[in-house]
Amino acid sequence: MFDSIGWPELLVLIVVGLFILGPERLPQGAAWLGKTVRQVKEYATGAREQIKSELGPEFDELRKPLEDLRGIRNFNPRTAVTKHLFDGENPLDGITNTNGSTNGSGYQPKPADPPKPAQRPLAPGERPPYDSDAT
Repeated sequence: MFDSIGWPELLVLIVVGLFILGPERLPQGAAWLGKTVRQVKEYATGAREQIKSELGPEFDELRKPLEDLRGIRNFNPRTAVTKHLFDGENPLDGITNTNGSTNGSGYQPKPADPPKPAQRPLAPGERPPYDSDAT
């Protein structure tokens, strides 16, 4: 619930609470807020458990589309393209990581192209090579 609130925001809320409630009533207000948040969490957990017990296995069927929608929020284009092009196999599986471990499947990447020969600088007065197909 408070995943998006960081330390700076919390500090601002405390300072605002000091101005609004004053230093005498601030601890009572914080205790009330803590109880209220805890009670709301208990209500939400109780409602979820009640729905789960009443629906039984159908609860998981209803929950799966919601999980799919939640997955759209964390959409990764690279994963989607990989899934559709490689039938769900990750082409990076089996590649050794920098720490020496592998990603799991037996996929082996194609070997790297052989290195190109080193190019030498042109001599004075020498014309650079010209490729008529490239122009």
